[in-house]
Amino acid sequence: MEDLTKQTPEDVERHWYENVYKGSGDTLPQLTVRAIIMGSLLGCIMSLTNIYVGLKTGWGLGVAITACILSFSIWRGLRVVMPFVIRSDFSILENNCMQSTATAAGVSVGGTMVSAIAAMMMITGKPMNFWILLWWNILLAIVGVAMAVPMKRQMINREQLRFPSGTAAAETLRSLHATVTGAVQKARALGVAGLVGAVVAWVRDGTFLFMPWNMPSSVPFGKLAILGTPLRTLTMQWDLGLVMIGAGAIMGFRVAWSMLLGAVVNYLVLAPIMIHRGVIVAGDPQAGIAFRDITRWSLWAGASMMVVASFVPLFFQGKTIGRALAGLTRMGRGGDRKTQDLLASIEVPNSWFWAFFIPAGAALVWMQHHYWQISVPMGVLSVLLTFVLSVVACRATGETDTTPVGALGKVTQLTYGALAPSNMTTNIMTASVTANASGCAADLLTDLKSGYLLGANARKQFIAQMAGILPGAIVVGLAWNVLVPNAEVLGGDKFPAPAAMVWKGVAEFLSLGVGSLHPTARIAAVCGALLGLILPLLERAFPKKKKFIPNPIGLGLSFVVQGFNCISMFVGALIALVLTKARPKTAEDYVIPVASGVIAGESLMAVVITLMFALGVASK
Repeated sequence: MEDLTKQTPEDVERHWYENVYKGSGDTLPQLTVRAIIMGSLLGCIMSLTNIYVGLKTGWGLGVAITACILSFSIWRGLRVVMPFVIRSDFSILENNCMQSTATAAGVSVGGTMVSAIAAMMMITGKPMNFWILLWWNILLAIVGVAMAVPMKRQMINREQLRFPSGTAAAETLRSLHATVTGAVQKARALGVAGLVGAVVAWVRDGTFLFMPWNMPSSVPFGKLAILGTPLRTLTMQWDLGLVMIGAGAIMGFRVAWSMLLGAVVNYLVLAPIMIHRGVIVAGDPQAGIAFRDITRWSLWAGASMMVVASFVPLFFQGKTIGRALAGLTRMGRGGDRKTQDLLASIEVPNSWFWAFFIPAGAALVWMQHHYWQISVPMGVLSVLLTFVLSVVACRATGETDTTPVGALGKVTQLTYGALAPSNMTTNIMTASVTANASGCAADLLTDLKSGYLLGANARKQFIAQMAGILPGAIVVGLAWNVLVPNAEVLGGDKFPAPAAMVWKGVAEFLSLGVGSLHPTARIAAVCGALLGLILPLLERAFPKKKKFIPNPIGLGLSFVVQGFNCISMFVGALIALVLTKARPKTAEDYVIPVASGVIAGESLMAVVITLMFALGVASK
């Protein structure tokens, strides 16, 4: 294989054009109507899953690989059923464009919902208007997708950053198109798992007149109590759902055991002590202590831990950030005239960046001012910060496969905490701009990396990504109004909304100050911050022992989600770990499809049942 590291950027681009693009990108179909439709449908379906899981765990799930498996298999099946109507399979580059559309519809337009928007609802106590949400999501996604344009050529073509998830998606597409049997088996496993998940949700939540019996949602661990507080009150019980088991299988064993450890410390040690001492009291004396009452205290330990832990890697990624900021002057530069002529019809022109970024950015500033009374200079600053922070997010994703969306959102919250210390609305909605747009830019670059490896036309992939924004935004807005009709459902047993709890907590802390916290909550916050600092330092000091060191994000997250969710995620991760050790090839082929299937099946059925309740079809 030819060593590209010693070649000039122009030579690298010429090599790609002649050896990867030719015979693939210039001949195979890519941006087709059927690819856009398939990507939009799959992305919209998975956007519902991401909202549901995000409200439950604060975690976001990628859609690219799942969408590739489903698209390939669905189209194969349709071709068998309707051979005279559908006469050809998707090409590998059509599936690549499809995954870009699915990513936009399934991830890019919904990221801010379970964090900033949910936090705003909890602070104001008011629901969000559908049309405001629709345009807010559309504009954020457009700005984020546009931001990837000037970075693509520098980070992917010239610097050859890895973007591991994008590389994995390209390998998945290659394997699907090389072995049809394997693709069908993965799709079958995903479908069966989805059916199982849907049945579980139906028999648990479907309270119809013709269903005299429903499966209980959880099973308590007997009548055990700690300092007089039952384990059930402390949320330590066995949950009969499958969503969190699937999520645990995907997130990995280290994060899952860290969450279980945090749940034990929080719900079996700290919470019982605080309840016994009268620090944690019932918001509703008649109902008794609830999960919301516990998290009102435990939030501060978990939030401080996650915030500090998010910033520590940024500190050690000083070189990455330096390269990102230095790259601002190189972004979008073309090569020599000959190379520019070669790639003129392939790369997205910088004029497209300005055509999308300026009007969308101006509209975001107007919306902030009109709907949330954020001053125009503050709104303009949020858009300008997005430009810088997106570069950092994309480079971090390219080098480490980790997009520090949470940390970059906190950068904005801290910035506006200094500029507008008493305005929580300004604090949250400006951070919504920078965090979501930065995540969208990183998502598109990850997809563009897949396309680059497969010889795709970047311009067509950009259009595919833009095409997924509108349908995704419509479905997300409609689903949100069904799932979250009012602020009361957030932060409680049904939807703990841990990401939103952290955003809300940071905004309140910056607005009200440390004096607003109970003395024990201050101590918990300091301890959480110290752990958020110490654990990442231990990871760097002892990299070979990393698997024995608690993951600070997982540990912190356990303080704002129910204990039974932590137990289920640990079980799912343990099952995946045992299978990986015993049968690594089987685990590689089936863990992601099966886990994605049960998550999608149960969460989608839960959305359907919620919609039936809203329409009066079912009785509660």
